[in-house]
Amino acid sequence: MRHRQVLAVATVALFGLSGCADRPNDLDTYYDDPAPTPTVEPVQPSVRPQAAPAPPSSTRAPAPAAVFAALLTDEDVAGEEVVPGEGEVSGCLTGLTRETSRSATWSYASGSKLEHQVTEYADRDASAVVTRADCAGKRLTLTKQAGVEIQRAWCEGTTCTVLLAKGKLVSALSVTAGTEARATDAAKRLLPIVAQRLRSA
Repeated sequence: MRHRQVLAVATVALFGLSGCADRPNDLDTYYDDPAPTPTVEPVQPSVRPQAAPAPPSSTRAPAPAAVFAALLTDEDVAGEEVVPGEGEVSGCLTGLTRETSRSATWSYASGSKLEHQVTEYADRDASAVVTRADCAGKRLTLTKQAGVEIQRAWCEGTTCTVLLAKGKLVSALSVTAGTEARATDAAKRLLPIVAQRLRSA
C-alpha cells in the first residue's frame, strides 16, 4: 500500500512537469522590457538663404572735373539777384545733353529763368558740336570772348541762348525773361563770366 502511494505521488509530479513542458519557463522571456520603438526625428525642410538684392546700378557716367569747373555757381550769378531753381534745362540745351552733362538753373524774382549746362564730348571737338548746332530763332551777335574757340547765340521770343566751345567742352547759357531785350541784356552781362569759367576748366 505504501508503495502505491509513492507511485501515485511520482505520477502526479511527472504529469505536472509534463503539463508545464509546453510553456516557456525562461524568466528572461517573461520579463524582458518591450523593445523600444525607434524615434523618428521630423525632417526639417531645407531653406536656402535668399541672396541680398543687388544695389541699383547707376547708369549716369561720372562727369569729369573739368565739367564742374566750367559750371556757373551761385556766387557767379549773385549779381543777377536770382535764387536756385528746380528742374532740368529746356529748349536748345536739351539737344546738347549727354551722360557727362551737368547743369544748374536759377529763377529771377519776376519769374524769369536762367539755365547753364556744361557737357564734355570725349569723342569729338566741342567746336564741331557748336558749329553744327542750330538753335531756333534769329542769330544774335555778341562780343567775342578771349580763350574761346567758337561762340554762337540765338534769340527766340523772350529766350536767348549762347553756346561756347573750348577743347572737349561746350558751355551753354539760356536766359528767359519778360522781353527779348531783357533776355539779351542778361546774356550780355553773363557771357564774360561763362567764358571765364570755361577758360579756367
